[in-house]
Amino acid sequence: MTSSPLLKQQHNLTSDVLPTRFWATIGLLSLLLIANMGVSLSLGSFPTPFANVLHALVSPQKSDITFIIWELRLPRIVLAVLVGAALAIAGAILQGIVRNPLASPDVISITSGASLAAVVFLSLLSTYLGSQWLPLAALSGAFFAALLVFFLAWKGGVSPSRMVLVGIGLSAAMGAATTLLIVISDDAAAMVAYVWLTGSLYATQWPDVAGMLPWLLVAVPLCLGYARQLDTMALGDLVAQGLGINLLRSRLVLMACSVALAGAAVAFAGGLSFVGLMAPHIAAKLVGRHFVRLVPASGLIGALIVLNADLLGRVAFLPRDLPAGIFVSGIGAPFFVYLLYRTRQRRY
Repeated sequence: MTSSPLLKQQHNLTSDVLPTRFWATIGLLSLLLIANMGVSLSLGSFPTPFANVLHALVSPQKSDITFIIWELRLPRIVLAVLVGAALAIAGAILQGIVRNPLASPDVISITSGASLAAVVFLSLLSTYLGSQWLPLAALSGAFFAALLVFFLAWKGGVSPSRMVLVGIGLSAAMGAATTLLIVISDDAAAMVAYVWLTGSLYATQWPDVAGMLPWLLVAVPLCLGYARQLDTMALGDLVAQGLGINLLRSRLVLMACSVALAGAAVAFAGGLSFVGLMAPHIAAKLVGRHFVRLVPASGLIGALIVLNADLLGRVAFLPRDLPAGIFVSGIGAPFFVYLLYRTRQRRY
């Protein structure tokens, strides 16, 4: 059976045509990210000339600052990049699935589910099981929240509007339960849970990086494979079905990718909010809305946001090391209000 001309055109727009402007933008964002990583390696409670940083990177056995660079700063910087990219791509996927510019892992209760599970673990189980199981608890909470959203939003299928409404309601309920647990916990557990919920990369080690990386390596290529379907779904459910898209399967796969990315990010860096909301919008202004372009651009911008937020937390208030989530939320909350106002103006 021959393909529809509209479907062929949609495929060309989403995957075959990557203009020079796109590659130039990706190149500039990549260079900016590398430069920011270099600055982050140089700055801290013990400022280091960049020449010494390069020497420690190239010849660690001959440098006096090898421990500072390789064990304290570099794993934290790499994790910030991975977490920011994961949250941004998860947000781009969700905005495409629900066709709502305000969608993000925070709104659809993925972050809330991971946070609730993590606080339950920190308050009740960490003494018996050890903190190494915290990422697994957070990931389990994220997937449970996503399944609950799908179950409650199901009515002969899953519509984007029902997913948003159910997600908002669940997010509020899980946020209330999280607050209650923190209030009734002992002071030590409550303090650890509160800092974790804010979003912090403090004391990151290489095992954290190794735990985060596989989620990106699996989920990102998979969601890129569904780029054409997601762009076609933006035309509406009826059009997508008419063009041969299996809406339920596509949404399930893309939702699983989004949950895996956001859940892993929250598991290893805590409750960083608004990254998944801001980065896709900034990326869309630079490279357009086609998903195959939006994913890499969103990932790079999300990495820049979290990396610079963590840098501010490390160096702006020395000797204190503040959570990166404070600075991300400080930018993200006004950005959310701006998007809400702009969406309202378009409707009315």
